[in-house]
Amino acid sequence: MRIPLSYSLRNLWTRRLTTVLTAGGMALVVFVYAAVLMLDEGLKKTLVDTGEFDNVVVIRKGSGTEVQSGVERNQAALVESQPQVALGAGGVAMSSKESVVLISLPKRGTDKPSNVVIRGIGPMGLALRPQVRLVQGRMFRPGSAEVITGRSIAERFDGGGVGETLRFGGRDWTVVGVFDAGRTGFDSEIWGDVDLMMASFRRVAYSSVIVRLARSGEFEALRDAFESDPRIKLELKRETQYYADQSEALSRFLRILGVTLSVIFSIGAIIGAMITMYAAVANRTGEIGTLRAIGFRKSAVLMAFLAEALFLSLLGGVAGLVMASFMQLYTISTMNWQSFSELAFSFRLTPAIIVQSLVFSLIMGLIGGFLPAARAARMNITEALRSA
Repeated sequence: MRIPLSYSLRNLWTRRLTTVLTAGGMALVVFVYAAVLMLDEGLKKTLVDTGEFDNVVVIRKGSGTEVQSGVERNQAALVESQPQVALGAGGVAMSSKESVVLISLPKRGTDKPSNVVIRGIGPMGLALRPQVRLVQGRMFRPGSAEVITGRSIAERFDGGGVGETLRFGGRDWTVVGVFDAGRTGFDSEIWGDVDLMMASFRRVAYSSVIVRLARSGEFEALRDAFESDPRIKLELKRETQYYADQSEALSRFLRILGVTLSVIFSIGAIIGAMITMYAAVANRTGEIGTLRAIGFRKSAVLMAFLAEALFLSLLGGVAGLVMASFMQLYTISTMNWQSFSELAFSFRLTPAIIVQSLVFSLIMGLIGGFLPAARAARMNITEALRSA
């Protein structure tokens, strides 16, 4: 014979104050756990969505990032001439030879500087990124000291807005447009003409070449062509994979930090739940004895008290997730440890994070409630009724 679940729920309602306090402690732990997962997911989403699956990033072997890379002009021409590269209007290769440089700019309202990516792009640079659209002003004119800035740059850095001026590379650059890249990594970049950028920074080699595959399945053929040609000492990655790799170091740090904090805080929450459930057992000794006397088995008593602990933890888990969901309203910025540039991204709550957080809260409830529930189940019927 089983004890109805309504029994466990009524007991939680009867002890409203302790229920709220214990569930609140668990809610804070779940909030921290979910927030770190959301931060990690937001970082990955921002960087992975930065790339297009059919775009290929070509950089120097062993460089790892565009900032550290160098692609000679003759190598860039060989890359563009490969048959796997898509052709646009007029038979022009769908490719963009690009120069990537890090500079330091002060943030609005403070004198605190931060590293920002300056990207020189070719004529096809914008066409290769369909997620990027101008939302203010116009496109820069090739060969002119004009730039367009990502939405995050325009909002957070001095001189980043339309009509303002930025100084880098030994000259002043006029911001003529602001683009929105759909909350991807490009929102934290400044774009200008690649040839003028290279001249300003005294560069003789490109940082990378971005090409569009003629057909999605030709990536392996293009890679084989690179490996068989001794003149092309370059490596290539799909753009989505390239940006996913950029998030690896920071993502690993966030996961380690999140697990560490969650474990530490969860110990306190589990102890709190255990104390609450032990108190419930102590206050209901006579009630437990009555349940056993009228025929309920030890296992039924055990399950009833475990159900209380699980309901308690589920309540805390739901409350923690509700609090964490509001973090999606905020955008934060930090340094990308791969490129050493600032990256702005948002918290992101997904169904997988909801499930993981609720399972985490239930595990806390199970651990915290098992020993008190086992104590209740082991009570001697006669002694329990005598102490009522």
